[in-house]
Amino acid sequence: MNNALINHTLAFLMKEPTWDSSLEDEDFYGRKVEILSCEKHEWYKVRTHYNYTGFVHVSQLLFDEEKINTWENIDKKLVQQPYADVLSMPKVQGHHLASLTKGALVGILKPANEDGWVKVLLFDGSCGYMKEKFLGDYITSYSLEMEEKLRQDIVNTALTYMGTQYRWGGKSPLGIDCSGLCSVAYMLNGVIIYRDAAIAEGFPIHEITIETMRPADLLFFPGHVAMYIGENRYVHSTGKNGSDGVVINSLNPGDKDYREDLHCKLKVVGSLF
Repeated sequence: MNNALINHTLAFLMKEPTWDSSLEDEDFYGRKVEILSCEKHEWYKVRTHYNYTGFVHVSQLLFDEEKINTWENIDKKLVQQPYADVLSMPKVQGHHLASLTKGALVGILKPANEDGWVKVLLFDGSCGYMKEKFLGDYITSYSLEMEEKLRQDIVNTALTYMGTQYRWGGKSPLGIDCSGLCSVAYMLNGVIIYRDAAIAEGFPIHEITIETMRPADLLFFPGHVAMYIGENRYVHSTGKNGSDGVVINSLNPGDKDYREDLHCKLKVVGSLF
């Protein structure tokens, strides 16, 4: 047993193999993880495809090798709606089979019908229906040849989380932290960066000067990271009272949304480009 699939709306990666531990990360339905060890017969230490580790409860994992192989070989789409239901029939009267967040994966069995319903596969073998509007391309690679488009796509993705509550270790529209916001905005565009608020060896973000930063570059503060979006503004997820989630702030001291407490601690700017 080397791999498993996330079979829960969100898998919670805990720091220790207990629900009393802190949440370190989340991973999405349909994503594959590597099993590193088993703890207490019900917790598994896993490594995600973006090289992050944590402990996941057995109830949130699927180990069936045949179903994993089927899932690996089927065409998949990415859920891009913040939160979307999978229904039992191609009409709103269908009963609920699953609820998935932005970042989850579903298998595609049939293209959209005339009413926009797509027949999808859930990896437990059941079939359901979702609106085509709720699904987008599952992007697993990127090219720097179209730099401007990639930069804008990453920024636009981050901005779709505006107003999401702050959740330590979160990475979905149900709750997200600072590095979760930045890493998932890159991941959904095919780029794997380090999950935490730092530049790490083995990942593509490298240090640049603040004078050369452009949209989609990252601003690193002690224990915090934000994404520059242009015109002296940045988007980030912050637990600061009054913000409590994903907001836009300014680097310009003359603006009302200037955060002096962050600006004075800016230590490095990082870029993929």
